[in-house]
Amino acid sequence: MTITVKYTLTNENALEIRYEGTTDKPTVFIQRTILFNLTGSMTKTIVGSSAHDLCRLYYSGREWIDPDGTVVSVANTPIDFRTSTRIGTHIGDHNEQLLFAKGYDHNWVLRDYNKQVRKVAEVYEPTTGRMLTMFTDQPGLQFYTGNFLDGTAKGKNGVAYQFRTGFCLEAQCYPDSPNKPNFPSAVLRPGDCIHQTTIYQFSTK
Repeated sequence: MTITVKYTLTNENALEIRYEGTTDKPTVFIQRTILFNLTGSMTKTIVGSSAHDLCRLYYSGREWIDPDGTVVSVANTPIDFRTSTRIGTHIGDHNEQLLFAKGYDHNWVLRDYNKQVRKVAEVYEPTTGRMLTMFTDQPGLQFYTGNFLDGTAKGKNGVAYQFRTGFCLEAQCYPDSPNKPNFPSAVLRPGDCIHQTTIYQFSTK
């Protein structure tokens, strides 16, 4: 498999990540993970930030890493981020989905999927006024809140990443897509060239 990843910093304060790939055998194409903390310090928790517009539906599963293919509405659940909601508001709720993942680590089914780049999520940090807006051409979004960070991994200046000191917005196909024929395909086949785009734009308000 041959993969090219192009990172571009734009004049609109955006980080554009564009993936291209080809293969000589059928294979699954995946994207990478980026950890964010809009407080400006990876020693501070992210539960005070507010997430918005993630999507309308999510896939429910027997286990948090293996969805059973059922599409479930987020309405009246702690998974609902259709309106601006603090990440920490429901993260500790006694809910099966949250207990499996020790917080948020779920795939949201993004609305308006047409293989075109469109806005799919916003995260706002009120103490700094920083806003992260995400755009992608992918059908799904994995939202992860650092539930398994335990100080083992270290970042810039040797700072140890602790529990819930970062979140991820990961554009992707739905988990277990290769085994679910009704899911958008994540398989790249010989002769095809895959193109994927994810954009993280930063602003203040």
